Amino acid sequence: MASSELEKQILETLEGVAATHGIDIVDVEVVGSRKAPTVRVRIDHAEEGLAPISLDEVSEQTQWVSEALDSLDPISGSYTLEVSSPGLSRPLRRPRDFRRFAGSTVTLSTTATEGRRRYTGTLEGIDEDNVVTLTVDGERVAVPLGEVRSCKIKPTFD
Repeated sequence: MASSELEKQILETLEGVAATHGIDIVDVEVVGSRKAPTVRVRIDHAEEGLAPISLDEVSEQTQWVSEALDSLDPISGSYTLEVSSPGLSRPLRRPRDFRRFAGSTVTLSTTATEGRRRYTGTLEGIDEDNVVTLTVDGERVAVPLGEVRSCKIKPTFD
């Protein structure tokens, strides 16, 4: 199974359980070799307005994440599970993420085969047609969500 298919399967399984724990699955990544893969799961509070998830809270949530993965058994053999907070450069992947973090500075890359593929600017949000809008160097840029390869919050330090 390709890594992206495996990641999608793990993500769907975890999202099916996460809401009962008040947790948002930010993203899932499978990295490393086939002999010793690592499954990285980034989590946060599902409810907006709360402080970022703490290390103690991540530790408390790891048990059900592990149990959900054990029941799915996504990887034959052993693997390492890493559960963490999304960090300062939080990835955005769903329409609600683009709404929630509107106003943030982001880096966005597209799957476009022609023209510019990387942008850094202010996230304006996402519309009802799932088009992500950024302001980059004073100009509005619109990218359909299906063409977004990655989008991450760019931390600013004052």
